[in-house]
Amino acid sequence: MDTAELKKAIDLLIREKNISEDYIYEALELALVSAYKKNYNSLPNVRVEFDRSTGAIHLYSFLTVRKEDEVDEDGDLIFDDRIDITKKEASKIVPGIEYGETIETEVTPKDFGRVAAATAKQVVIQKIREAEKNNIIAAFQDKQDEMVSGVVSMEDAYNYYIDLGKAQGLLPKTEIIPDEEIKMGSNIKVYITKVEEGIKGPSIILSRKHYNFVKRLFELEIPEITEGIIMVYSVAREAGIRTKIAVYSENNRVDPVGACIGEKGTRIAHILKELNGEKVDIVRYDKDMATFISNALSPAKDVHVMITDTKKQESIVIVNDDNFSLALGKKGLNVKLASKLTHYKIDIKTFEQAKEMGINLIA
Repeated sequence: MDTAELKKAIDLLIREKNISEDYIYEALELALVSAYKKNYNSLPNVRVEFDRSTGAIHLYSFLTVRKEDEVDEDGDLIFDDRIDITKKEASKIVPGIEYGETIETEVTPKDFGRVAAATAKQVVIQKIREAEKNNIIAAFQDKQDEMVSGVVSMEDAYNYYIDLGKAQGLLPKTEIIPDEEIKMGSNIKVYITKVEEGIKGPSIILSRKHYNFVKRLFELEIPEITEGIIMVYSVAREAGIRTKIAVYSENNRVDPVGACIGEKGTRIAHILKELNGEKVDIVRYDKDMATFISNALSPAKDVHVMITDTKKQESIVIVNDDNFSLALGKKGLNVKLASKLTHYKIDIKTFEQAKEMGINLIA
């Protein structure tokens, strides 16, 4: 490969890979200096000049004009006759030259084109990898905490690999919805939890288990959420079993819960299908915390909420025997999710238990 061909190859790379011209040429010049020193036993006083219009490569050795008695901080002489020159000697070559200036001599070897081509190939490969890494990070950094679609391309014992177009994302098998079947070649929605640069390149970590995956599904299916007519206050999720999502609207004419369910349940049906049958409770958020906690404990009814400590965010909820198990939920899941949703500790008591505590309510 001659210098002209090298120039064409670099120009093609810059266009196809969208890599900065300066980025490539600066790296190439440094690499060529290193290659020259390695192959021709050169001293460090050398620089390379790459003509970007023709591809011609020129190497120059330079001597720095320095005082022979100049010393460093430790008192050691700095002058080195291999890379420095006295002002007296330099003036014979360049009259009027000053200390600190340099005299250059071209030292380009006749066969340097071969070394340059091999060096350029290594630099180009390295810079392609770096640029692709940087492009992936740049393209997906802004998409962290967002939902994207991809194609399931591979799997191993621990992960699914999702083709996201410009990059490949990693969906750990611990981050899928329990009991869902992931098929090779299928389109899949995933939530990006993290974009980071790892040892082997950029890592895009995905999830379908994250509670925000449900939030993004609602944003996708419910236009009023995207438009800001309906707001999502909070989401609590036990993936594969149940999710509670609290919604509200500042517009009194809008029913946020009804809008999320949709006519004949069409909107929520799409979400439930994506969630592999996971149950979803759409809860109406209320600024009155007692009302909000009552709503969050659905499907339990006839609940009596007492806010016992606003600073510690604690409450006691009293229910009749018929609703006690509903309020708790299987293995305590309903109250656990309600607590996460409201950010309040919820202590469920029966009327009898409340009476023993000195709390008297009419059942």
